[in-house]
Amino acid sequence: MLEPQALAAGLLAEVLAGRNLNDALNDLWQRHPDLPPRSRGAVQDLSYGTLRFFSRLDFLLQSLITRPIAHEGVRCLLLVGLYQLHYAKTRPYAVVDRAVEAARAMDAPWAASFVNGVLRNFLRKKDELMQRADAFEPAHYSHPQWWIDRLRSEYPQDWAAILAANNGHPPMTLRTNRRQTDPLQYMALLQEGGLEADLLEGGAIRLKKPVGVDKLPGFAAGLVSVQDSGAQYAAPWLDLAPGQRVLDACAAPGGKAAHILEIAPVDLIALDKDPVRLKRVAENFQRLHLQGRLVTGDAATPDTWWDGKPFDRILADVPCSASGVVRRHPDIKWLRRPTDIAQFAATQRLILASLWRLLAPGGKLLYATCSLFHEENEEIVAAFVANHANAKCLPLANLTAPLLPDSAHDGFYYALLEKLA
Repeated sequence: MLEPQALAAGLLAEVLAGRNLNDALNDLWQRHPDLPPRSRGAVQDLSYGTLRFFSRLDFLLQSLITRPIAHEGVRCLLLVGLYQLHYAKTRPYAVVDRAVEAARAMDAPWAASFVNGVLRNFLRKKDELMQRADAFEPAHYSHPQWWIDRLRSEYPQDWAAILAANNGHPPMTLRTNRRQTDPLQYMALLQEGGLEADLLEGGAIRLKKPVGVDKLPGFAAGLVSVQDSGAQYAAPWLDLAPGQRVLDACAAPGGKAAHILEIAPVDLIALDKDPVRLKRVAENFQRLHLQGRLVTGDAATPDTWWDGKPFDRILADVPCSASGVVRRHPDIKWLRRPTDIAQFAATQRLILASLWRLLAPGGKLLYATCSLFHEENEEIVAAFVANHANAKCLPLANLTAPLLPDSAHDGFYYALLEKLA
């Protein structure tokens, strides 16, 4: 029987070596297709939790050892064990015993006794170590120091709240398919199924407790999709009307593209440069009974795919640092580097300029990111408007600032640009 601790430690080692957590998880499920659902859930909880609080756990581990741990598997097993001892509800003796058993299976004869000693020492010194961790910012906030410094500079009133939200669990929020039902009708279906939920502004539905999509009434039939409520602002802000020619320029996995088609019968092109990810858009359209054209192409080089016909509306949901959605993807905090932000900004400038010439006079383009960093957001839009006399930034209803992560939604930035005639 494969221990979840050992599997989570292996995933952690892959991420710390530079791999995306979702990719590592998908490969793990393929290697172990018979892993019981309960074990899968445990592996996911342990890997997400350890990465969510990695810098705090690493600080604790460094405080418990006298020299570096040469064996990465042992190091990661200890980090997972420390996460369980501090954050999980598992009894401490069970955590230590299972970690020791996992260590015995490693190619290091010394590992079992070492793991046992470190974890038991943590239990003895826990209160003292926690006080020391709270005095060190990366351990206290569980973010890289450069990330903390950047948010503190850009959001002097909100930075601590943003960091705290990033370390929480994201809400599970639903979007009803308006072609088949409406939020009030679907709330009634949830109630019939024993699922508690809140109706949010704009019609998003937030479940009190996350469940698998197979538990959602009518999911397979296309009544509903899982989408963060902050992401659900995008399509309505495009000011859609029947018959418009619309481009979703970075469409995968297709949530916003599907929302566009649910709102209005438009002529939609869903573009993405990754044909594998574009298949997910097709799957979403099929489940929701929607019709849109799928095109493989790079938004930054439209001459390779554009037919020359201008678009009335463009959604430019550009690649970004994803700094607003780290509670869903905790590996991002540790995979990103400070230099990445400028590289993303360069790509964003290129895509925005490339798409602008595809927009018809009088048309509207919604620039969107799931980043909180100004360099990818306000600075991009301000520079673009300053350099394009035919670009006007329009106000967005009910939005005066970037959406900051909270109990209702993740972090997003939006700017609506109109192309003057």
